[in-house]
Amino acid sequence: MAYRSLGDFLSDLAGRGDLLRVRAPVSRDLEIAEMTQRAVRRDGPALLFENSPGASCPIVTNLLGSARRLALAFGDETVDATAQRIEQLVHLRPPAGILGAVRDLSGTMETLGTLRSLAPKHARSGPCQDVEEDRVDLDRIPILKCWPHDGGRTITFPIVITSDPETGEPHTGIYRLQQFGPDTLGFHAQIHRVGRNNLRKWAARGERMPVAVAIGADPVTVFSGLAPVPEGISNFVFSGFLRREPVELVKARTVDLEVPAESEFVLEGYIDPAESRAEGPFGDHTGYYSAPEEFPVMHVTHVTHRQRPVYLGTVTGKPPTEDAVLGKAVERIFLPVVRLVLPEIVDMELPLEGLFINVGIASIRKSYPGHARKVMHALWGLGQMMFTRYLVVVDEDVNVHDLREVLYRVGLQADPGRDIELSHGPVDQLSISNPVPNYGAKIGIDATRKGPEDGFPRPWPEEIRPDPAAQATIDRVIASDPMLAKWFGPAKP
Repeated sequence: MAYRSLGDFLSDLAGRGDLLRVRAPVSRDLEIAEMTQRAVRRDGPALLFENSPGASCPIVTNLLGSARRLALAFGDETVDATAQRIEQLVHLRPPAGILGAVRDLSGTMETLGTLRSLAPKHARSGPCQDVEEDRVDLDRIPILKCWPHDGGRTITFPIVITSDPETGEPHTGIYRLQQFGPDTLGFHAQIHRVGRNNLRKWAARGERMPVAVAIGADPVTVFSGLAPVPEGISNFVFSGFLRREPVELVKARTVDLEVPAESEFVLEGYIDPAESRAEGPFGDHTGYYSAPEEFPVMHVTHVTHRQRPVYLGTVTGKPPTEDAVLGKAVERIFLPVVRLVLPEIVDMELPLEGLFINVGIASIRKSYPGHARKVMHALWGLGQMMFTRYLVVVDEDVNVHDLREVLYRVGLQADPGRDIELSHGPVDQLSISNPVPNYGAKIGIDATRKGPEDGFPRPWPEEIRPDPAAQATIDRVIASDPMLAKWFGPAKP
């Protein structure tokens, strides 16, 4: 059964001992962020701050800062189990004869029927509209300030809903919203994001873009808001698939957009494409402050919320952080989608230390000369993988999650004179090493084994591997002696 709301999830976490109620006074300026970071580093519980001075409601952080809570939200044992569900969805086999075609068509129709049943439901009203504020005053919402030199308090975990004016297709994204005043926010949608592209389309029509912001939806809908769902697929449909239950939406009061009915807060308003303002600095996932930069301004014209809302926030910064945990989940869940396009990929690793966008490692079933380079360029052209600065390709038998093994292969099997692919292209707007914003150099490293078909003239040496008979003998020797078993345990390859 899916969690219908943030409150449902918090109640379950409390029953499982994975929610800590903080009753001591803790300020929403810097102090909540400090305690949240300590909890994340210890793989600690979600935190519910019940006594933040000046706050109009409780504040929850570290909600999805552990793999166990993410898996619980998805209704699976592990995040990898959720990835297996995605793989079943995208795996299409060519039919084997007439009987195979009938079998596969039946399975496909069943899958399509399941997806149709998970499309959002539309309600007349929802708890998110229980209370309509008589005036807009963002100071009534306990927005956090996370780092000492931040430009101001910032909504860090909003589901920002926009639409394409040409198709009416809605889109959700997690874009930080810095508070400028009682009714204005900075709209930090980077130039590569769908929300920013929607704004460009509204600007071309000479019209303001309507915007709705949901704060504190159910945990899976929050996750789906930041997931790199392919364009043309609704984030709400994707959330319904992950939840195994449709998301319930309700029409916003003053803008032509739908919002999750079970949200805690909803902000409604517009963006004038001709208006911008310096947003930032802001302590970001890079571990550095992003420099102040011009971004669009959202004017908040209406606010609704639950009777007793809870404010959901997160803290970004140098990993480990909650967004790092979410990034790892995105990597595992969307690997089947990547393999749908590139079936030769066996596994991928987007290391925490590479901030999930700067460094990528892929293992492949290598079949022909230049195969590793083909994969590099294909990945650079695939969604948000375009931001990857350093891309390493290894053979299928290499464990991409063992960084020592990967570095071992790079050092031994990649020749800097012939196995380096230099390129240029888009980089993350928050990247600090490129001389100009949004564009920079990339490097690919082919660390696969080489042979004559690769134009490699020397014979590739045989790898050292233990003797299986010797291993088996020593296993028996160790197992027969408790002292040896204590120190050696079973032999490892």
